[in-house]
Amino acid sequence: MSLLGSASGDGRKGRVPGPGTGTSSDPEPERLARAALTRVLEPGDEVTGGWLRRMGPMALWRSLLGADDPPEGAGETKVAGLRLRAERASPEADLATVTALGGRFLCPGDDEWPRQLDDLGDARPVGLWVRGTANLRLWALRSVALVGARACTEYGAHVAATLAAGLAERGWSVVSGAAYGVDGAAHRGALAAGGATVAVLASGVDRVYPSGHTELLERIAEQGLIIAELPPGDHPTRSRFIQRNRVIAALTRGTVVVEAALRSGSLATARRAAELGRFTMGVPGPVTSGLSAGVHQLLRGEAAVVADAAEIIELVGSIGDLAPERRGPVLARDLLDPTAARLLEALPVRGAAEARQIACDSGTALEVTQAKLFELQALGFVQRCGPRWELPPRGPSAGGYRRGGS
Repeated sequence: MSLLGSASGDGRKGRVPGPGTGTSSDPEPERLARAALTRVLEPGDEVTGGWLRRMGPMALWRSLLGADDPPEGAGETKVAGLRLRAERASPEADLATVTALGGRFLCPGDDEWPRQLDDLGDARPVGLWVRGTANLRLWALRSVALVGARACTEYGAHVAATLAAGLAERGWSVVSGAAYGVDGAAHRGALAAGGATVAVLASGVDRVYPSGHTELLERIAEQGLIIAELPPGDHPTRSRFIQRNRVIAALTRGTVVVEAALRSGSLATARRAAELGRFTMGVPGPVTSGLSAGVHQLLRGEAAVVADAAEIIELVGSIGDLAPERRGPVLARDLLDPTAARLLEALPVRGAAEARQIACDSGTALEVTQAKLFELQALGFVQRCGPRWELPPRGPSAGGYRRGGS
């Protein structure tokens, strides 16, 4: 649904905000100007972002409406195209639409504005359109991006959902792009765990894309947050998906790539995160899968390997957020005292040896060696053949007496 020009009947379409427009019933002039500019400027355009930084939103909006001179150094063709867009913009209608959806429009400097987005410099969003009741700034402080292939495998979908649920259960927000595949699985995993999830769209917050995620986006709007740089009704394009990824990278503490081919946009998200000083992580997959090739390439460079939510939090969390030590199963030989374990190692893998030889090979006194060998015999680790000792054909029921725990 397009909302362009829908406010022309009240005589305020395309008006120039000025000092006299900030009344109790109107948004403040700068907010109105920024709302208008989201319909005029393309997300991530560093040229127009530079104009905005130097001129401020109100002066730039007046310039693009033709009330003032064009920005210094601006090309005629670019300015002409932007002015065509500005003529059709109706910020009052866009603000009314998002309010009717129970949403709001955030500007840099607002209490709810995630300040980490400022790291994008001139590519920082002009503003953010938001649906949902949670505080975006607070959720973003403890957030992780989970991204990956749209045409993911069952393995990728399972891993994404499991990671998201684990993060949500530990009080972390899961951020993704609401696309098919890994994105959708990540959102569903967080929702299933009753946790926080944020969908960053490449369209307006009222426009469902992809259409198959209508129900999912409705659930996110109720339980989480939907955010977008584009105003209500605006549509996604290829370049807008690419620029959307920079917001995901900047908004979060780190980015995890679950599955990605060599030319995946998810890799660009992770690399942008690394450029911004965020953590980049990847989940390895089968070496025979093309959908794991991109992740493996990332892991050969700047990314860290992660396998579960605890390992992710160990990287992105605070001091003390350590993942549990990973160990294999406890074997019977692990419970032996150091002397007994040393004697067991001294026995030949094949054949037998006398106690004196075992004592010599292990560097243990003969009387201690003899006592420990009888203990090991009682536990089933060794057997006696006359004056010689050897390993039995099979270990004790507790298992694991062979070299290397095999």
